[in-house]
Amino acid sequence: MKLNGAQIVVECLKEQGVDYLFGYPGAATINIYDELFKNREHITHILTSHEQGASHAADGYARSTGKVGVCLATSGPGATNLVTGIATAYMDSVPMVAITGNVSIPMLGKDSFQEVDIQGITFPITKHNYMVKDINILADVIREAFYIAKSGRPGPVLIDIPKDITSMTTDYIKKEPKVYDKPQTLHIPEKLVEIINKAKRPMIIAGGGVIRAGASEALMTFVDKTKSAVANTLMGIGATPYNHPMYTGNIGMHGSLTSNRLINECDLLMVIGARFSDRVVGNEHKFAKEATIVHFDVDPAEINKNVVVNEHVIGDIETILMLLNEVIAVKEVPEWVDHVSYMKKEFGHKVNYDTVNVPHVLKRIAAHCKSTDIVTTDVGQHQMWAAQHYPFMFPNRFLTSGGLGTMGYGLGAAMGAQFANKKDRVVMITGDGSFKMNFNEIITAVKHKLPIKIFIMNNNALGMVRQWQNLFYEDRFSSTDLGEDIEYIGFAKSLGAEGFVIDSVEQIDEVIKKAFSSNKVSVINCRVATESNVYPMVPPGYAIHEAIDQPDQIGK
Repeated sequence: MKLNGAQIVVECLKEQGVDYLFGYPGAATINIYDELFKNREHITHILTSHEQGASHAADGYARSTGKVGVCLATSGPGATNLVTGIATAYMDSVPMVAITGNVSIPMLGKDSFQEVDIQGITFPITKHNYMVKDINILADVIREAFYIAKSGRPGPVLIDIPKDITSMTTDYIKKEPKVYDKPQTLHIPEKLVEIINKAKRPMIIAGGGVIRAGASEALMTFVDKTKSAVANTLMGIGATPYNHPMYTGNIGMHGSLTSNRLINECDLLMVIGARFSDRVVGNEHKFAKEATIVHFDVDPAEINKNVVVNEHVIGDIETILMLLNEVIAVKEVPEWVDHVSYMKKEFGHKVNYDTVNVPHVLKRIAAHCKSTDIVTTDVGQHQMWAAQHYPFMFPNRFLTSGGLGTMGYGLGAAMGAQFANKKDRVVMITGDGSFKMNFNEIITAVKHKLPIKIFIMNNNALGMVRQWQNLFYEDRFSSTDLGEDIEYIGFAKSLGAEGFVIDSVEQIDEVIKKAFSSNKVSVINCRVATESNVYPMVPPGYAIHEAIDQPDQIGK
C-alpha cells in the first residue's frame, strides 16, 4: 500500500513494538506528530519539558527493560538538545534510536532556518547514523537502525529525516522485526580452561556488558564454580547480588578497599564485559601485577586497548560463560574464600548512623524499598555513595551515567524507567548541583502522575569538584559553593509535587515513610555536611590498590 514518509515512520515504530516515544515537536517533525496523534492508541508519546529530558527518558526506558528506547526531536536546536543524551547512551552501550527532523532536501546546505548537520555532529557518538534522502529506503533504514542499536555491543543510532521525505509517498509492506541471534562462540581455548582450573586466587571484574547480555545468572554460576571474588564496575552494579559471599563491592577510583586491594593479590583476573576504564584501572603500570589477565568482551576493539591481556575471548558474554560453565571444574580454594571473607569484614564500606549523611540515608531508603525497585542517580559524590552502599540485588535496577558522567541524567532516566515499570518504585538520588541541571522534568513527571521519589543530597556545594579542591588545591573553593539558593519544599509544591526535609536522624525513617506512602512526585531535601568527602579514593597517578580512606594518606 502507498504511505507517506510520516506514516511509514509510525508504522515501522509499531512493527518494532515501540510503546513509548519521548520527544518534543517542531516544524520539521510536524507530519510525524500528526501521524502519532492518529496512532495514539498504539504509541504513547511523552512530551518532555526539554529534548535532553526525552533522550535521558529513552535511555532509562532502555536500561530498565533491555528494549530499544526511542526519542524524537525537530531540526536545529531540537536535534542538538539530544546530543548529550545520545553521547550518554553511547558511552554506556545503551540501545537507543533517536529520530530527528531536518529541513527539506532542497534547503540542505544553505544555512536554512533551524538547519544543522546532526548526522555530522553525532557521527562520533553513535553506533551508526543516517540521513534519509530517498523515501524508498526509509522503512528499511528504520528497521536496520533498531537492529543495529540492539545487536552486538548495543548503542544509539540516529535517523535524520528531511521534512519533505515525510510527505512523499511510496509502497509500504509490513515486515516482522529482524530477530537478533546472539553470536555463538564456537571454541573456548583449552589453554584458557586450564588457566581457570589451576588458579588458586581467582577474581572477576564484571562490567555493564554482563547486564547488557542478560548474563547475570550465567555469571553467578561461573562465580560459584570457580570460587572467584567478584567486583563490579559502576556499569556492572547489579550483575552480582550485593549479599553474595564472594561479592567484594564496586571497584575503581571510589571502589571498596576490599576490591581494590584484592586486585593485586589475585593470581587470575577475569574481566568480563568491561573495558578497563581509567576510573577502574588507575595507574595501568601497577595494575594486577601478580595476575594472569583474561578479557571476555563482545567488542573486539576493546581487547588490549587500555590494558594488555594474556588471553581473551570475543563473543556474546552469556554464551561465553555458559560454554565455560560446561567445561570448567568445580574449584575448591578454601584459603582464598576465607581470605575474601576476612577482607570484606576488615575493609568493607563503613556507615556512620549517628548523623544525617548520604550512606546512612541510602541504607534507610533501601530498607524501605523492595529489591526490585529501581534507583537512578545523577553524577557526583551521591552517585559514588550509591554505588558503594545501596544493596542492589538484580541487574537493570541501578541506572546511572558512567562513561560520560552526565549531571542531569537522573530525572529523565527515572521517568523512562517509571513509564516502563509501572509496578516498581523508582527512586532518584541526586545532589543539589545535579538537580538544577534538569529539574524542569518534574513538570513532566507531575503531569503524568509518576510517583518518583527524588532524594536531594544537599550539601550546598558541587561536592565532587569541591572534594578535589579540598584535597589537591589547598581549599581554593572556586565556584563550587552553592549556598541555600532554593527553598525545596516550596519549589516542589509550586510544580505540583510534594516536598519534605530531612535534617535530623530522627526524621530519616519518618520522612521516607511519608514520601513512599504518597502517590505524587516527592522531593526530599536531605541536609548533609558540606565537608563530607567520598572515601575510599584513588588519587591521581596511584594504583587502585593504593586507594586511601583518609586525606592524610595522600603522598604516603
